[in-house]
Amino acid sequence: MKRTSFLRHAAALATVLITPVVTQAKRMNPFRTDKGFKVDAGKDRNDKSTSLFEGDTFFTKISPSDSNGDLYVFESTRVKKGGPSFHFHYDQDEWWYVLQGEFQIKIGEETYHAKPGDSVFGPRMVPHTFAKISEGEAKLLMIFQPAGKMEEFFKATSEGVLEKMSEAERNEYRKKHGFERVGPPLGYLKQ
Repeated sequence: MKRTSFLRHAAALATVLITPVVTQAKRMNPFRTDKGFKVDAGKDRNDKSTSLFEGDTFFTKISPSDSNGDLYVFESTRVKKGGPSFHFHYDQDEWWYVLQGEFQIKIGEETYHAKPGDSVFGPRMVPHTFAKISEGEAKLLMIFQPAGKMEEFFKATSEGVLEKMSEAERNEYRKKHGFERVGPPLGYLKQ
């Protein structure tokens, strides 16, 4: 009898001690989708693609809000040659998978020629850039892990936020979104 009573009290005490931990864990992870979903080809997860630089379009496939900020996946459709400035992310790894067209992708001092089916990994804190180099439309699948504030940055950029800023203000804006520009692009686009 004493053993049964001890086990009951121990279980009750464990429940009392564990409940705040579980509650706190739920607060720290306020939203994480618990259902699968499908995003059709040529469509955006949120039914609103992001357009950058006259014809370059981002279609979100997995939004940071789907994974509580753990992951951001988008398809980038590019019409113009070129790409972003040489930059690095404080906390995000970045991965590119070429779906269509050809790209140069520079990670640190190494430059890769990437064609459909190729992928390139860029670790956080290592400067990198890429440029579309082929004619016609090209497509990349891009992943940020963790997501950071990149989706927010791309949406604001598509609304023209950077156009209204001086270069010093742009640099501060980038830093607020978790990355820094450290050199020119491989192509002509400015970001």
